[in-house]
Amino acid sequence: MTLCGNPVCVFSIFLCLFFEVLSGFSSETLNLNGKWSLSNSNGSVSLPAEIPGCVHSALQQEGLIQDPYFRFNDVSYRWISFDNWTYTTTFTGSTQLTTKQKVLLVFDGVDTVASIWLNGVIIGKTDNMFRRYDFSVRDLLKDGDNVLKVTLLSPVLYASERRRAHSAYSVPPECPPDVQKGECHVNFIRKEQSSFSWDWGPSFPTMGLWKGVRLEAFDVLQLIQVSSVPLYNFSLSQWRVQVELLVDAVQTTKGQITLSIPELGSEQIVQTQFLPGKAKNSFTLHISKSSQVKLWWPNGHGDQPFYRLTVSGFQDGFMILNTESKVYFRTVELVQEPVVGSPGLSFYFRINGKPIFLKGSNWIPAHSFQDRVTPAVLRNLLQSAVDASMNALRVWGGGVYEQDLFYSICDEMGIMVWQDFMFACAMYPTEEDFIQTVREEVIQQVQRLNSHPSIIIWSGNNENEAALATDWFNIPVSQRPTYLKDYVKLYVDNIRAIVQEEDQSRPFLVSSPTNGAESEQEGWVAANPYDPHYGDTHFYSYTLDCWDWRTFPRTRFSSEYGFQSWPSFSTLQPVSIKEDWSYNSKFTSHRQHHEDGNQQMLLQAAIHFNLPNSTDPLKRFTDTLYITQVMQAECVRAQTEFYRRSQSEIIEGKGHTMGALYWQLNDIWQAPSWSSIEFGGKWKMLHYFAQNFFAAVLPVGFEDDDMLFIYAVSDLSHDLKLWAVVSVYSWSDLDPVCTLKSDPLMIPGGSAVVIFKQPVAALLAGCGRCTRLTCLLTFHLEDSSGQQGPTNHHFLSSPKDAQGLQRPNITAKVQEDQSSYTVILQSASVAAFVWLDVGNVPGRFSSNGFLMVSRNRTVSFNAWRNTSVTELSRSLTITSLREVY
Repeated sequence: MTLCGNPVCVFSIFLCLFFEVLSGFSSETLNLNGKWSLSNSNGSVSLPAEIPGCVHSALQQEGLIQDPYFRFNDVSYRWISFDNWTYTTTFTGSTQLTTKQKVLLVFDGVDTVASIWLNGVIIGKTDNMFRRYDFSVRDLLKDGDNVLKVTLLSPVLYASERRRAHSAYSVPPECPPDVQKGECHVNFIRKEQSSFSWDWGPSFPTMGLWKGVRLEAFDVLQLIQVSSVPLYNFSLSQWRVQVELLVDAVQTTKGQITLSIPELGSEQIVQTQFLPGKAKNSFTLHISKSSQVKLWWPNGHGDQPFYRLTVSGFQDGFMILNTESKVYFRTVELVQEPVVGSPGLSFYFRINGKPIFLKGSNWIPAHSFQDRVTPAVLRNLLQSAVDASMNALRVWGGGVYEQDLFYSICDEMGIMVWQDFMFACAMYPTEEDFIQTVREEVIQQVQRLNSHPSIIIWSGNNENEAALATDWFNIPVSQRPTYLKDYVKLYVDNIRAIVQEEDQSRPFLVSSPTNGAESEQEGWVAANPYDPHYGDTHFYSYTLDCWDWRTFPRTRFSSEYGFQSWPSFSTLQPVSIKEDWSYNSKFTSHRQHHEDGNQQMLLQAAIHFNLPNSTDPLKRFTDTLYITQVMQAECVRAQTEFYRRSQSEIIEGKGHTMGALYWQLNDIWQAPSWSSIEFGGKWKMLHYFAQNFFAAVLPVGFEDDDMLFIYAVSDLSHDLKLWAVVSVYSWSDLDPVCTLKSDPLMIPGGSAVVIFKQPVAALLAGCGRCTRLTCLLTFHLEDSSGQQGPTNHHFLSSPKDAQGLQRPNITAKVQEDQSSYTVILQSASVAAFVWLDVGNVPGRFSSNGFLMVSRNRTVSFNAWRNTSVTELSRSLTITSLREVY
């Protein structure tokens, strides 16, 4: 044998040896996602199943069930959730895996109660959908075939058994209202609470492996999670980044960690040691004062720049970990302090020292089956929020902690997230095993999510303080202390304590709605958590006239409010048949999960509109869908504009409103709900209205004692010199009767100021031939450069009483431009709530549901798939108010 003598050969041998040594520090990952097999408890159903996924999706994929959303299938397919199911896969064990010191079988998400078997041996159990589980399996792995089984228990039967075992006292509610057609005792299982039904969604108690599964093998250590949280020292005017590494080490490992943000010229090298097992290791990277740190801002207030943080670890010259992540710098404060001229405390968010009015909505799960929530679905919904000038979403506490991509997109787009923990509208048990799994859930979720600047607050639950305080569940007075003790134990002693330990960078609220600091003073459950002088409020009223702003609470912050509407016919059509297409059909009754909801919509609409009365049953149905959307859009507009104009005022001790998050942004299925976006992404009229009522500069008009007020609302950072332009139109004529202008006024950034004020009678008298019944108003704001913000409208009477409103006979011509399609409209008269619909062609218009007071108007359409002028012209329907009766 001859030894190689040339330098290249020697270097090659050295490299081989180097990588052989280095491989001792490397890790191996075997992805177990993909095709598994699935069977029910008695083996009568057996099929292939995709992982990540759920039983319902697998059954539908194989054609064993229809679309679960079709007609009454939510009830027809109840049997699925009452059975037990087993997922099985076979994988090949390799020496690369089995020769490692430690091998972990990792489940990122199991839904929900499962036993895990490997090669016939039970290796662990799961009972929490919101937790990551891992099991050490090195000694069970075989060379060649390994069989992995996950046996899932019926979540409905499990919840029921847990309820039975809790015999000392009941933990309400027992069951959802009958109208929801749901399952009972969802509060006894750590699972998406709305999967057992909600007032906007079906009951599909899912089972499955809803996130990824893999084997991770390593010799030295494995990095499970890295989080980087920038913290600002106000007294020193200096940033530092708190970096936390969650590491699983085989044995005590000493090493050198390098933290670096090259763009800011910041680097820190520290000696550390990782102890055996799972442990959190904290490091601090100080940012030089001389560095000009670019800040992350909410949508509409600035950009969303980020920096790259690299973390590398070496032991004896060999790399033992290496990771890169994004770091966004921003500060958030929840300001609760005395308010001049008002009892109570303020409640608003300061981002980077600037008070920000939160404009947005509430987010619910985008599908009953989480495996169907694709990146495209998330991006479309979040882009729709941004395109309606929203800067905030509340991730509601009865759904799921969203996938990583959701928060990353919010970071990119500047959407602030109010993040609830997953507890909603219920009391919860506090047995040790329940508390223990919740503690692990909270730790994992905070560690996973705290690097996201978009999350500006953690909130312990949805409406549970209010449920206790206002006695939703008819708890006898003598038993209240028990429930109060449980409440404090779960949310304060456990969840709040964990959050404060894990994340010093953002505030924590125990509930929503809450009186915040005042609730805390009252022992965490206030006498009246809806007190408008404190905290946030939820407010719903379906019977009072929604056009009357006096019916709304003048609150510090409104985190839930809203009105229902039906989705459009094109959204309902694929899940229904002809006999369903009537407002009184079994189908429309079945889809309505809110008590008296269908009736409430018509009663609210009838206050101001004539209800559809066509003799053609299908037209009457589609016209009724339309009128519910008109009603919803006008109601939410009235309430949102009330909140926006209340930000700078204290009236009768109430006001300084600094947030309007209507309920709700999105839908989980094709049904009536409070959403502004239909299932599938189509915008309702409300969402088009939101584009205007959330605009950065907005004129708001309303009456008080027959006096017309117009406020100029500005979210901008700089002052504007504005005046209001008011045009008076007759319902029967497209030319304005008269136009009025206010004097210019300086409008400070971040304020709402009265810019126009005049008695309605005087305004009409000055116009000549106008009465409340024959005329309406439009108005906008201008400065020296032209119009600022959208044009708004004010009806002087209910449209059903309007005199002179005619059929506008609108004609339309569709044209194709370079990047989109345009629709050129011509109208013969004033047309209210002009609604363009292209059926099942997905996409959206530049504006819709508008008041047309001009002869011509051009609207663009952005299609989400290939289409043509011919298809759009054939599909286009135009509805306006006068055509539905």
